[in-house]
Amino acid sequence: MAISGRFFLLALLAVVPIIAVPRSASWLLALAALLLVLAVDLGLAASPRRIAVRREIPNGVRLTEGTTAVLRLANESRRLLRGQVRDGWQPSAGAANALQALRIPAGERAVVRVRLLPARRGDLRADHVTLRSYGPLGMAAWQKTIKAPGTLRVLPPFHSKRHLPSKLRKLRELDGKAAVQIRGAGTEFDSLRDYVRGDDVRSIDWRATARRRDVVVRTWRPERDRRVVIVLDTSRTSAARIGDEPRLDTGIEASLLLAVLAERGGDRVSLIAYDRRVRTRVSSSGKGNMLNAMVQGLAPLQPELIELDAAGIPGQVRAVTAHRALVVLVTPLDAGAAEEGLIPLVAQLARRHVVVVASVRDPALDEARLERSTAALVYRAAAAEHALNRRAAITAVIKQLGAEVVDAPPNELPPELADMYIRLKAAGRL
Repeated sequence: MAISGRFFLLALLAVVPIIAVPRSASWLLALAALLLVLAVDLGLAASPRRIAVRREIPNGVRLTEGTTAVLRLANESRRLLRGQVRDGWQPSAGAANALQALRIPAGERAVVRVRLLPARRGDLRADHVTLRSYGPLGMAAWQKTIKAPGTLRVLPPFHSKRHLPSKLRKLRELDGKAAVQIRGAGTEFDSLRDYVRGDDVRSIDWRATARRRDVVVRTWRPERDRRVVIVLDTSRTSAARIGDEPRLDTGIEASLLLAVLAERGGDRVSLIAYDRRVRTRVSSSGKGNMLNAMVQGLAPLQPELIELDAAGIPGQVRAVTAHRALVVLVTPLDAGAAEEGLIPLVAQLARRHVVVVASVRDPALDEARLERSTAALVYRAAAAEHALNRRAAITAVIKQLGAEVVDAPPNELPPELADMYIRLKAAGRL
């Protein structure tokens, strides 16, 4: 049961006769009148137990986009329902009008629409709906919380999708679908042409040379239909916030752009989210549903506060493909974690695969090393310079092992990783 503000005003008015005639009878009479009003009002209120609730939630919504959740209420009692309904969404769902007034005649239905603007990615839940049913006087109300579970999946925003058209144009040039045909030192045969000084003698086609009685060489182009394996680090280091989002969210953006680009380029793509166990695994199936499968699989991912098991990653890659592949490790280049796990991992993978390490760099480090106006800022600049030097040293070691490194701020990491993929494809290294 709930008491309204009207009842408190009525109780204050009841104090007036008690003050005018300060006797026990006045107290008893005022109290009896208040209880009678409460009993009558509650007796005429519709029972919230007789209200049926059905919830309708969209299948998913992208982060930063709004949506609407629907509550369908049916008044199965014999009285008019006057009251309020509160939809029990968690705060990060951004429910703008979770509390709404109700007026449903007996035997009729009503639809309540709740506007949502999610503030974070993942599965957002609403477990219950709270109903208040007031009597005709509006003095008191019956209140009941009804179980009505529902989940809204908030998908990654995929802001880097805006880079996709320009990257696809570059890929079409490599594939010969645009006006420009770029031939590289790939492994897929393209055409025959006459030998010119400087050509690699290993490219000479001796059968064609014998037929034409002139030296003929083969030309190659970057091979299509290769494997791209993206390993997304979900360990504790992915929880660090850079700017206004965790590292993991930036890694998801970069992984989505690279996966869509590689699939459109004719390669087979697999994505593994991993720390000490596989959190999600998605592979392209050739049916055009790669992007949807990826966003659905990545949406509920949250950083796990455990160390990365770097030694288990080669086994996960082997489980996806037994052939040479492009392996992209989306993981931090922090000193300590990289020296203990990442560098030995890259050394092992680079013996068989083309390896790219993609890491998000905090732009605050570049800003801090330039600010030296006070003694405190000088020490801060020295710390930032030291951190950047350590990253540069780790990057140099990784490149000596034969791998590539993409180290960029959050907004630049997705397009730079896509450019690295295109450069490797153009050079015939895939």
